[in-house]
Amino acid sequence: MTSNRPFSAPARGLLVAGAFALVVTVLQSAAPILVPILLAVFIAIVATPMLHWMRGRGVPKWGALAAIAFVLLDVGSLLALVTTGAVEGFRDRLPTYQERFMTFSHQFGGWLEGVGASGSSEAIPDLLNPDLLAHGARLFLSNASGILAMGFLVLLATIFILLEAPTIPAKLRAAFHLTEEGDARLQRLLDTVNRYMQIKTLTSLGTAACVWLLLRLFGVDFAILWAVLAFFLNFVPVVGNIVMMIPPVLLALIQIDPWTALLVAIGYLVINTVIGNVLEPRIMGKGLGVSTLAIFISLLFWGWLFGTVGMFLAVPLTAAVVIALDANPHTRPLAILLGPEIAETPAPDADLAAPRSATPRDDIA
Repeated sequence: MTSNRPFSAPARGLLVAGAFALVVTVLQSAAPILVPILLAVFIAIVATPMLHWMRGRGVPKWGALAAIAFVLLDVGSLLALVTTGAVEGFRDRLPTYQERFMTFSHQFGGWLEGVGASGSSEAIPDLLNPDLLAHGARLFLSNASGILAMGFLVLLATIFILLEAPTIPAKLRAAFHLTEEGDARLQRLLDTVNRYMQIKTLTSLGTAACVWLLLRLFGVDFAILWAVLAFFLNFVPVVGNIVMMIPPVLLALIQIDPWTALLVAIGYLVINTVIGNVLEPRIMGKGLGVSTLAIFISLLFWGWLFGTVGMFLAVPLTAAVVIALDANPHTRPLAILLGPEIAETPAPDADLAAPRSATPRDDIA
């Protein structure tokens, strides 16, 4: 005799937690395969309007795909050549920078000890170890071939996704029996991610151009390298704008003087404030419907799950999760928790809400 009693709330919670842990474990194991596919999907979402625009003007499908592939390959090759050359030059100059850094660290440590901070002469070189930069440069150059191979794989995957793009909505409707509401939710997800990626790409290009001009103005070496770094780190929410300024500010400190490093840091703060906090919100409007706390937590989660690529795609991935959670009444509370702030409705005033007691004058009347 079977029992049809429903699961209790704790049992359902344990089942959901176990299923979530299983899915996360599988995703982490499949990260080497999923990472290039995710990159290709988001690049294809950004390139789809360009494909539709060319198709609407009579360009054949293969011609439009060939044009998009040429642009992506040309931009990727130029970026790889510029970045690799700059990193090689930075590696060759590292011994000179290390010597200057050791001299500066001893001077700064001596000054700190003079004002009462004992042990600063030994602590400063340990806190700001230039060997880490040398190790990072060597690691990038040694893995350059692997990065280029991954980029070529992402390009191929993007082309195949764009090739299937016109038929994907119809396939999803037939496979999952999407209703009009589900179809509208899917279209909203694609439009949201597309708008975010396009605006973020434009603002990242603007940030990179402003950083290059700033560093060229003050004569900081390898301005193009730090501009490329600013372009990519601008996609990383919360911490990207802080991390992008650390290497050029330290280089300005070692190469020129502390006042120039301070001016470079102020310039970075102005650029990030104007573009990230003024222009970008005005263009993007209400954003992706994800709270600031959820973005920070998602940055940690997706970075742990998919590495650097997960940090770059943390915001659109979280937006997709929020829209998916909102589709089911059982998971809608999680979507509300991850969503934007909700204006708190003011409680009615007790004096106004309570019924007015009768006064002697009322009784007389």
